[in-house]
Amino acid sequence: MKVKIPTPLYSYTHHQPFVEADGRTLHELTQDLDRRFPGIRFRMIDEQDQIRQHIKFFVNGKQVFDLSQTIQSKDDVAIVQAFSGG
Repeated sequence: MKVKIPTPLYSYTHHQPFVEADGRTLHELTQDLDRRFPGIRFRMIDEQDQIRQHIKFFVNGKQVFDLSQTIQSKDDVAIVQAFSGG
């Protein structure tokens, strides 16, 4: 499936804004992304297998909070990195 990558993670995907990845859940999808683009998963998922606070996952335009969320090959998956500062 096609996955939208946030700009700050382009260095992992050779500056590709969209990449292909497989998985039946978001967990599997992030593992496949890391297999294809080593190191990218750690920027999105912490050591406790939780989505990092500054990362948001959207499936078909709806925010998903759980990596066990099932997905299908026809789904649109977008990963968004929130901006912070002060």
